[in-house]
Amino acid sequence: MSARLLLLEDDPAIARTVAYALERDGLTVTHSLLVHDARQQLQSARFDLLVLDVGLPDGSGLDLLRDVRNAAPTAALPVLMLSAHGEEIDRVLGLELGADDYLAKPFSTRELAARARALLRRAGTPVARAPAPTTAFCDDRSGQRILLHNQPLPLTRREYRLLSCLLAGAGRIHARDALLSAAWGDESESTDRTVDTHIKTLRAKLREVDPATDYIVTHRGMGYCLEV
Repeated sequence: MSARLLLLEDDPAIARTVAYALERDGLTVTHSLLVHDARQQLQSARFDLLVLDVGLPDGSGLDLLRDVRNAAPTAALPVLMLSAHGEEIDRVLGLELGADDYLAKPFSTRELAARARALLRRAGTPVARAPAPTTAFCDDRSGQRILLHNQPLPLTRREYRLLSCLLAGAGRIHARDALLSAAWGDESESTDRTVDTHIKTLRAKLREVDPATDYIVTHRGMGYCLEV
């Protein structure tokens, strides 16, 4: 049986991305949007690992962490905390309350999966070997072109730079200003809206080759992530 993981995350887009990455890594993921729902899940099912966001609409993942550590059945569960803040006070508080690891947003889903597997191994939970990484993309930098499923994409110079940046950090959320800097440099007339427009065009070109897959994921208020 695969290890069971409870994910507490109120942003559906982030939750889908995280769940996809973890399930692709051989874990079974149950998602809760609210602290109340997560408490009910813990009472009705057994889990091997908890991944808890800090800021939730009905409280904090830190509240749930405190409950978990004070209850005999769950006291030893490995816990990985997520936070949009990344400030020292959040990390210190989470670790003092008993969190085993901490990851600040934006984060790489590859790193999250690796940390989850490390916590499971440390707890003695059998973990299947991670699948070998594969990608449908090939970035031919010398030729300034990108291939999807061995088919060259008809990209403009800006689209190439944008997609190449996303590929270089696949699985990580890229802020709009970082993508703007990578593809447009210091051009004063370019804005975040320019990035959004080019992402829309990129998605259309990717779908022409692979209509069944949405490779570029939008994270509201954070940026874009390329999932391969």
